[in-house]
Amino acid sequence: AADKIRLIPQDFFAELCEQIIQHLNHKIPGINTAELCQRIQTSGVDINNDDLAKIANTLSFLFSTAARNNVSTEELITTLGSGVSPLPKHAVQVIRHVWNEQGKAIAVSEDAGNMATVGQFVDMKWKLGVAMSSDTCRSLKYPYVTVTLTVADPSGQITDKSFEMTIPQFKNFFRQFKEMASVLETV
Repeated sequence: AADKIRLIPQDFFAELCEQIIQHLNHKIPGINTAELCQRIQTSGVDINNDDLAKIANTLSFLFSTAARNNVSTEELITTLGSGVSPLPKHAVQVIRHVWNEQGKAIAVSEDAGNMATVGQFVDMKWKLGVAMSSDTCRSLKYPYVTVTLTVADPSGQITDKSFEMTIPQFKNFFRQFKEMASVLETV
């Protein structure tokens, strides 16, 4: 990971660290590494989304472990500098600054540790479409609904999940949402 971190400019690395801290403090649902990766690539750095996601996971683990163990800034920096593959100087400076400013605020509670690791719903988009024809059928006129769910997985990575439903499937989906809403109103 240290080799890949060397590629990331300091300002982007700082933004990534800030987003991770915000995610750990439950201020944002996750880290959009795809969007950040695209911006880094636009600046001329050759890095892919998988590598950036691994770096984000590593930093998230680092910050959450440091918070759980109540590690001071100096202890954290000493540990980072003494590894087999030490982090680049700019990365250590960013981590020092972010940890000094916001690290102690990371909420470490027993409830957070006991929560199921399922992910968090961020957004939902849908659109109605009609399949007019295909290679095997000249006249379909088949309506469908495409749903895209934006979800932050437990590590904070934001991904989109898309699926299509027939109109009867969508009506069932909608009915279930109405049932959930009515149950939530009674709580």
